[in-house]
Amino acid sequence: MNRKLTVLFVIGAMIITETAGKRINDLNDGINMENLTLTAEWDKTFPKSDKVIHNKVTFTNRYGITLAADMYVPKNAAGKLPAIAVSGPFGAVKEQSSGLYAQTLADRGFLTIAFDPSYTGESGGQPRSVASPDINTEDFSAAVDYLATHPDVDAECIGIVGICGWGGFAINAAANDTRIKATVASTMYDISRCTSNGYFDTADNDEARYKMRQEFNAHRTEDYRNGTYSRTIMNPEPAKDAPQFMKDYYDYYKTRRGYHPRSINSGLGWNKTSSLAFVNAPILAYADEVRSAVLLIHGEKAHSRYFSEDTFKKLKGDNKELMIIPNANHTDLYDNLAVIPFDIIVDFFKKNLK
Repeated sequence: MNRKLTVLFVIGAMIITETAGKRINDLNDGINMENLTLTAEWDKTFPKSDKVIHNKVTFTNRYGITLAADMYVPKNAAGKLPAIAVSGPFGAVKEQSSGLYAQTLADRGFLTIAFDPSYTGESGGQPRSVASPDINTEDFSAAVDYLATHPDVDAECIGIVGICGWGGFAINAAANDTRIKATVASTMYDISRCTSNGYFDTADNDEARYKMRQEFNAHRTEDYRNGTYSRTIMNPEPAKDAPQFMKDYYDYYKTRRGYHPRSINSGLGWNKTSSLAFVNAPILAYADEVRSAVLLIHGEKAHSRYFSEDTFKKLKGDNKELMIIPNANHTDLYDNLAVIPFDIIVDFFKKNLK
């Protein structure tokens, strides 16, 4: 090979090497963790169990957002464990209801994580307090990514629990992610339906949706002009004649019972314009294609009960169950240990995560 060809060969090899290196770096950049500030002390709304080992973990979703989670592992556990990822309610944080569920299930022998969704709590993502039918469904699958690759987890035995609005995301995730073997949706909301149609479908018409779209898009213009994001007002102190469920929400999110400073529902509200994404995105469109096991749990007196009942009608197969808890309201299933049917939830997961 003459000198000129040798120089060209070396230059070409350098370019190929540099390009390959750049591609590798680009791939690595896609999974780089955001630097999150995680609270070291126990700041949950429920007491710490002496039956589990607790620690904080982080993982990324496919949108490059780093999620923060609390992991609960049964003490003296041996071998690979069945695992469960928990999130919800809609606007809550892992220090509230989802953490209670996760810790209680870890008490019963499961490795669990309770995670903050994208843009909320200790998880990453900007702007803050945003919800998304796509990204929040992906958050569940990202949790499954993490659990499926954890050395202490049996990757063939992974389930999820979604509470309130996250019950709807859990069903959507189960329809899309075949690694999820069992799903519990507790006191679920279909956020798409509620946003698009109003409570009890009282605004289910194109004119009402058009006016809503106008309002949300006007907010987008103002947000961009001002460089800020307007927020909803969450759970103000209800008037005496307010619906009972509004009083129940206030009792949970704004009192010592369930208040947490990082919770959207306890403090600053949602980014108003994030609701727009749900109007055109029915998250339960493919609920009838869920092949894995599903348990829907709802309170008899919950205003939201129709979401679970109608979802159950869509589900197919003999591995789907609907359980109505006598006399329970919507928020009873957030934290009332005398009402939440943990024995049945545990039996459901033991049956289907094996």
